[in-house]
Amino acid sequence: MLRKSILKVANLAQKLPKRLFSSNSSMLNVSIDEKTEIAILELNRPPVNALNLEFAHEITNKIDELTKNRANGVIFTSSSDKSFCEGLDFHEFHKPDMNRAEKAYRAFQELWYKIYSSPLLTAAAINGHCPAGGCVISLACDYRVMLPNFKIGLSEARLGLICPEYVRGTMRKVMDRQDAEEAISKRTLFTTEDALKVGLVNEIANTKARAIEKCKEFMVQFEKFDIETRVRMKLRFKLDEIDEFLLMQEEDVQNFLKNIQKESFQEGLDRYLQKLKQKSNE
Repeated sequence: MLRKSILKVANLAQKLPKRLFSSNSSMLNVSIDEKTEIAILELNRPPVNALNLEFAHEITNKIDELTKNRANGVIFTSSSDKSFCEGLDFHEFHKPDMNRAEKAYRAFQELWYKIYSSPLLTAAAINGHCPAGGCVISLACDYRVMLPNFKIGLSEARLGLICPEYVRGTMRKVMDRQDAEEAISKRTLFTTEDALKVGLVNEIANTKARAIEKCKEFMVQFEKFDIETRVRMKLRFKLDEIDEFLLMQEEDVQNFLKNIQKESFQEGLDRYLQKLKQKSNE
């Protein structure tokens, strides 16, 4: 059923006229390469592109729009020269309104799902630090190019959160299984060079512009395939994690909500947010 639904989106897109436009909002800058018809989505929520409810929704809606309007691919990058995306905005979960907290986490889940199961080619031009949820988003992409002198990794456990199995699976897809499990357990943040060695990123580029070009070069290799063939190839590779997500989605939400209500989590989050505040004032 899932395969059919995604293929239906791809087949429908083939029949629709292309309507691709560059656009800017307060949190997302979108440009279209007219030659390749590849969209560049520049995350623009300073200082670290933290994903709150509205930001996650905006990115997801843009992916839906680009799918409908037949973009040839989507490249994620950042307007910041220091942070690609540093994951969830934990202000959403500090002494939270539980209704909004649930909506924010579900929005993050939906963003991961839309990228990972997208019929479009997806890539991340990682031009800044990329921990925790930022790493989750980059792993959801088909290809990753990273600039030097930054760090990337699944570091959720630093605040006592458990990395969902569908996310662990995306890391095991690109790294040795044992190395991936060790990295998650130890909350390892890899340097760019080490990330390349273990397979967490595919290439290194010295500038943001070159990283974007490398992502485009990856995408144009698939021009010889028709859309349905390409989407089928993606689904075969990613179906285990998609099935796991759909099966465990509700349990993941409830586990997350239970964890953020623990006194130990809130105390740790207090300390974390205080450190962020001090850092921003320096």
